[in-house]
Amino acid sequence: MISNIGLVLVSALAVCLFFYPHVRQSRPWRATVTPLASIIGSGFLVVGPILASTFGKMAWMAMFALCAIGYLYGAVMRHNIRYVEPRLNVLSKTGALIERASDFMLSLAYFVSVAYYLNLFAAFGLRIVGVESRFAIQVVATTAIAGAGLLGLTGGLRALERFEVVAVGLKLSVISGLIVVLAFMAASTPGGTSAAEVPRGFASVQVLLGLVILVQGFETSRYLGNEYDSETRIRTMRRAQWISSAIYIAFVFLVTLLFQERLPATGGETAIIDMLRPVGDAVAPLLIVAALASQSSAAVADMNGAGGLLAETTKKRLSVNLGNVVTALAAIAITWSANIYEIIAYASKAFLGYYALQSVQAARCSIERRRFGQASLFAVAAVLAVAAIVFGEAVAA
Repeated sequence: MISNIGLVLVSALAVCLFFYPHVRQSRPWRATVTPLASIIGSGFLVVGPILASTFGKMAWMAMFALCAIGYLYGAVMRHNIRYVEPRLNVLSKTGALIERASDFMLSLAYFVSVAYYLNLFAAFGLRIVGVESRFAIQVVATTAIAGAGLLGLTGGLRALERFEVVAVGLKLSVISGLIVVLAFMAASTPGGTSAAEVPRGFASVQVLLGLVILVQGFETSRYLGNEYDSETRIRTMRRAQWISSAIYIAFVFLVTLLFQERLPATGGETAIIDMLRPVGDAVAPLLIVAALASQSSAAVADMNGAGGLLAETTKKRLSVNLGNVVTALAAIAITWSANIYEIIAYASKAFLGYYALQSVQAARCSIERRRFGQASLFAVAAVLAVAAIVFGEAVAA
């Protein structure tokens, strides 16, 4: 009862904060929220059960490693905002080719992420009526993707973009409430509950490499150049990664300290609801509302992003609206060919391909600037991305 009241109260106070006009109208905060909301969006819904099931009580260390990998690629993106972006019109033929390939790879990543977001949307939506069937999730996800594609064809997605501000506020408010209540429970439960021991080894490392999408989203700052100057984007991207890392590590540490949970054979997409049930009855409805809001807004944002990138990479031979349709068709195909954990792994590989190309671009630029130590770091980042693409695996429920 107390945890229910605490969760609702803290979430409500956070809503007041995030929707306070002075906060909403702050340009630095808006520039921070865009990558922050993407980084801790859908990942927050699945990271606890996945890491607890795969790494047991070492889950928080795995989360730390994921955040470190994300921060490395964030450094790549910040470097490219500062040094590559101003020279986009005068890049060498190789540099221009890398940028075009990066945009194309990012559009492919968006194909998968739209499928990922709307499959989670369907899974959490069906939990309202107690349905966990994979087939039902695929049907609902396909309907949602087709609807988004139709809106994209007619240009209606632009109107839905305004919903993202509300979705971000709701999501961050629920997360704030959960962190505070879990911290209170941990403080009042001496020793906590020992998380289950699970087999570890290279297989677990492969799963970790397949989860990069859970900390992805910081690269959105690279594409906010029409709204914010480069220094603002660099500073707020770094801040978003610091905040999201603190939230992720604290959350994973607390849930694996307090609860013992394995991924179920079915319904693993929404396992976070069952994992947090001891917190109180308010958890399920709050998580479902936050999930539906965040997944729909994220899917709209990524579909628009994919459509725009396809239009650019095809030199306008494909319009943005048709690009949205292509994205929808690809997302539907992915929905019927993979489960949610495979989709997560595919999306991670696609984003890693993008980060690999951007790392190569950053290394080339650093060599031209005679910053060889920096170039070596970015070369390592590129090799790590390729290794993760090759060895990363989906989690087995």
